Amino acid sequence: MKLKSLFAVALSTAFLGSVANAAELRLSHQWSTKDVRHKVAQIVADHVKAANVDLEIKIFPSKSLFKPKEQYKPLSRGQLDMTVLPLSYAGGMQPAYNLTLMPGLVKNHDHAARLNYSPFMDAIQEKMAGDDVMVLVHGYLAGGFAGKDKCMSSPKDVKGMQMRAAGKSFNQLLAGAGASIASMASSEIYNAMQTGVLDGANTSSSSFVSYRIYEQVKCYTPAAEQALWFMYQPLLMTKSKFESLNGAQQKALKAGAKKAEEFYLEEAKKEDAQSVSVFKKAGVQIKEMTKAEFEAWRDLAKQTSYKEFVAGYPEGQRFLDLALAVE
Repeated sequence: MKLKSLFAVALSTAFLGSVANAAELRLSHQWSTKDVRHKVAQIVADHVKAANVDLEIKIFPSKSLFKPKEQYKPLSRGQLDMTVLPLSYAGGMQPAYNLTLMPGLVKNHDHAARLNYSPFMDAIQEKMAGDDVMVLVHGYLAGGFAGKDKCMSSPKDVKGMQMRAAGKSFNQLLAGAGASIASMASSEIYNAMQTGVLDGANTSSSSFVSYRIYEQVKCYTPAAEQALWFMYQPLLMTKSKFESLNGAQQKALKAGAKKAEEFYLEEAKKEDAQSVSVFKKAGVQIKEMTKAEFEAWRDLAKQTSYKEFVAGYPEGQRFLDLALAVE
């Protein structure tokens, strides 16, 4: 009887120990559960769960835990474990991050993939490490231009036009091309075009489709072999939290992240292709950006967005040179 009691106590202790060792990570993001960025997070969570390493990732989608632009700070302070975040949202805390939404730095998705594993991204991650943040999954999403009455694939096309752009650096670029800037959320583009407030807009491929912009425009310049708009939106984690996990848990996270990153790249390409299909079906003209047009935009960016970035940030030239060095 005594042996049975001791055995029961041992089993109970082992069970409690395994419960105590089980960890839950909280992951926050701003998108719906249908969005590719949620799916990226879910791939990591599912892989970790299947690995059976006493680790669970609880996802809080649709800005249910933190507001979209207020996730980096709690992540860096250990109040949040993980997030999928457009890194430029934290550009006020780390100016270098503003280069992850800068016109002409990324040409296409394959170039973005090379940029993710370059000295430029190493330098970005050094800044993150200083904030106790690390990257688990790299990922860029692309976007394009749409014109209400004409194509807008080169700088000369936007001169005198009322334009909406995605991000401060794009506002600087378009203003430099002679456009007037109207600042608004992507969700407001449709009505602004319908009422004549806007002549053209720049936003992500997915936003062009989800907000039905194809109903209001005559021409669409999608992200193709050349694209001007790319936004880095990685899955981030608190560095010290990752380091506090045991080896098996870290290994499961890394393996899940690898699967998610491969999925992210393929889905990003699919979103661009899908947007072209949707616009074509709606009878909208498709005009891809040529290499010469891309170079014209980049030359203009050097005189506007890049110049402003370097002037406002002591380390700006070093980071810009690192980014431009990636072929």
